[in-house]
Amino acid sequence: MSVSLTPEQIKTNLLSGLTVALALVPEAIAFAFVAGVHPLIGLYAAFMMGLVTAAIGGRPGMISGATGALAVVMVALVATHGVEYLFATVVLMGVLQIAFGLMKFGKFIRMVPHPVMLGFVNGLAIVIFLAQFGHFKVPGADGALQWMQGESLYVMAALIVLTMAIIYLVPRLTRAVPASLAGIVIVSLVVIFGGIDTRTVGDLASIQGGLPSFHLPTVPLNWETLQVILPYSAILAAIGLIESLLTLNLIDEITDTRGQPNRECVGQGVANVITGFFGGMGGCAMIGQSMINIDNGARSRLSGIAAALFLLSFVLFASPLIEQIPLAALIALMFVVAEKTFEWASLRVLGKVPRHDAFVIVAVTVVTVFTDLAIAVLFGVVISALVFAWQHAKEIRAEVGTEAHGWKVYDLHGSLFFASSQNFQGLFSPRTDPDDVVVDFRHARVVDHSGLEAIDGLAERYRVLGKRLHLRHLSPDCRDLLGKARDMVEVNLLEDPHYHLADDRLG
Repeated sequence: MSVSLTPEQIKTNLLSGLTVALALVPEAIAFAFVAGVHPLIGLYAAFMMGLVTAAIGGRPGMISGATGALAVVMVALVATHGVEYLFATVVLMGVLQIAFGLMKFGKFIRMVPHPVMLGFVNGLAIVIFLAQFGHFKVPGADGALQWMQGESLYVMAALIVLTMAIIYLVPRLTRAVPASLAGIVIVSLVVIFGGIDTRTVGDLASIQGGLPSFHLPTVPLNWETLQVILPYSAILAAIGLIESLLTLNLIDEITDTRGQPNRECVGQGVANVITGFFGGMGGCAMIGQSMINIDNGARSRLSGIAAALFLLSFVLFASPLIEQIPLAALIALMFVVAEKTFEWASLRVLGKVPRHDAFVIVAVTVVTVFTDLAIAVLFGVVISALVFAWQHAKEIRAEVGTEAHGWKVYDLHGSLFFASSQNFQGLFSPRTDPDDVVVDFRHARVVDHSGLEAIDGLAERYRVLGKRLHLRHLSPDCRDLLGKARDMVEVNLLEDPHYHLADDRLG
């Protein structure tokens, strides 16, 4: 840790780490089942991802582990090629993430618009909430899962309500113990000493195991293997980084601090490489567990390290005890997390923000729930970018005047780029204009190659009519890249702008 902690802060971070570790157990087991691998593979991933990212990642207080967003991608690979190919894929996934961080691409996450962030948060809150209902299904007589009924359902529901009540009430009485930990402990004691028959962690799977051991994935080291694992690795790396960096952004806003996106990319990558070599299923940041940690007041790397070590101790030494924890207590905790993660204020502003922003919030939320995070964020960013381009395309305009010697002047305002080039052409009337026409770019900016082509096209329209077009106040890079209109530029080095054009011909 880079900063010293007071005894009170150490206690807060350790207790929060213990709470997070308890919440990690059913999640890791469930995601392992989704991916089609042994529960210990999910638990080992949660331990190693949590430990490494907490130690070297770019966001103290953020929790990483096995996640559902990655598990749903992994299941097809495991089903067709087996778990060894999964380990190799996770290693390559980590290498790609390290490369992403070393190239300092993590900063681009700052370009994600706020409506996309709101949709991401709301979507994941709904996903967390809905995922808990899987614990209400039990094997029937024919072995197929069916919904709980009767007394078992009522007991589960009552314990969930009791746990949530404790979590919400404890902060009003004391801050000495995390409310979520108090809820889990109290309800667990009620169930154990009250002899209440309800589903427990042990009903999911046994979590008893040993230390994870180093293991080279037993796959052929050839081109065919790379062709199999590379597409999965690229998809997993992208999903993992998007979820991790958006969670980092969210924690930045909540704590009013600033994480290090590029360092987090490298940290996630290193963690996945290590996880792949030690028999884990890989992972990324977990918004639910991260919110538990932050809500408990934990802000340092100690909480994440403690959570990982507590989780490992459960596997090594305390599995009989942990397996007695009622699922209802952990379900209730995740219900509270979902409620606190959801941006309820976004519902109130839907009617106040521009319609396209409201559409993006709702669309990203829905796509996150029904597909996956990467598609949802990409969809939101693309829609936001198109709306931005459309709005700026409409803003290009020209103030028309006449100089003393009779030349007509178009004083251009706005940005000339791919979306505004058509509107730009419509500003001019070559057939009715005089023989000499000036286009002044003092208050305008040429953004891309499409803008240059629009200028060349306009010049050709005037040339065909035998008229002279004068281009005034173009930047030097625009002059250099113009085609037919280059000889029409009036050069004035003292007044011409010096912005740099974003054009593919500049390399």
